[in-house]
Amino acid sequence: MKITNIGTIVVNARMRNWVFVKVETDEGLTGWGEASLEWKTRGVVGCVEDLTPLIIGQDPRRIEHLYQIMNRQGFFRLGVVGMSALSGIEQALWDISGKALGVPVYQLLGGAVRDRIRMYDHLGGGEMTSLYLDDQPEQMAERARESIAAGYTAVKILAVPRSEPLEGTKPLRRAERVMQAVREAVGPDVDIMVDFHGRTWPEVAIQYANVLEPFRPFFIEEVCPPENIEGMAQVARATSIPLATGERLIGRAGFREVFEQRAVAVIQPDICHTGGLWETRKIAAMAETYFMSVAPHNPLGPLATAAAIHFAAATPNWVIQESFRADVPWRDDVLINPMRIEGGSVALPDGLGLGVAVNEAEAMKHPFQQEEVLRYFHPDGAVADW
Repeated sequence: MKITNIGTIVVNARMRNWVFVKVETDEGLTGWGEASLEWKTRGVVGCVEDLTPLIIGQDPRRIEHLYQIMNRQGFFRLGVVGMSALSGIEQALWDISGKALGVPVYQLLGGAVRDRIRMYDHLGGGEMTSLYLDDQPEQMAERARESIAAGYTAVKILAVPRSEPLEGTKPLRRAERVMQAVREAVGPDVDIMVDFHGRTWPEVAIQYANVLEPFRPFFIEEVCPPENIEGMAQVARATSIPLATGERLIGRAGFREVFEQRAVAVIQPDICHTGGLWETRKIAAMAETYFMSVAPHNPLGPLATAAAIHFAAATPNWVIQESFRADVPWRDDVLINPMRIEGGSVALPDGLGLGVAVNEAEAMKHPFQQEEVLRYFHPDGAVADW
């Protein structure tokens, strides 16, 4: 079997453009993957085109070999744009291999270690401006109630506002009000994750953690900018809340210091950015040796969710999977046989390969559009992290 063509389909989904990657072979088998990366869509599509000549004519089932070719034979190592492109291609290779062997992808990753995949809902849906800027406690509480009504037993919120290197009490009180409103809305038994979005420096992150601690978050995420691993470790030592990070780290090397510093309890690699399914499995295996669990990052499209579910099915130290429920109303229409979330979880996939495919006619109804360009500033005009 040989690869004959690699192409992309870009689908605009309000908050992001999804980049679907299609790998075709001379035996008629087609594989699909996702390489979505916010505000870098054109770069990712171009990088898929750059990587294509390296593996055209190759056997798509030699996944590790082709990964090494794409990652190493361009001399310069790939950053997040290149690794996202590689990740989409790599997922598609697994899809082809599963179809060729007549099994779901999770069987190729070692077989199922659980019977169902627990999902958590990201409360913002596709409303970028409300999710990252202006949500009030009552809005968050109402969205949380909607998630619970849909069967979820866990949700993630953004309670921490844009923060200065040092802050007073006002933003702390706001975070406390948001967390209290959501906890009261969902009750004591629903798990709540809080995303700091890399907005805080260690000393301020510790103050936020102290405010949130009485409400028992499941974990707090990206409490410092992703490059400040030592800062995360400082926060971890100051709070009983488990910490999580990893959505902006690329490949095994990006996670090495996290493990060495014992900086978090939960890692969050993104299968669409970090090198695909096999590289993410390697990262998870490294985490397992440090007794860290895995909760993959995934605010992306439905193909990314399908890949994440296969990963979850076969990964022992996996704990929970992020998903978007309400970013666009036609989310599942762009797939053939989409994954169904019922009661806040997903059953083991039974289709061949990833078990899903892109409905190209439906996908092309939503062509690329420039994502909203957001500007984040502090009150004095200085640039802020979004």
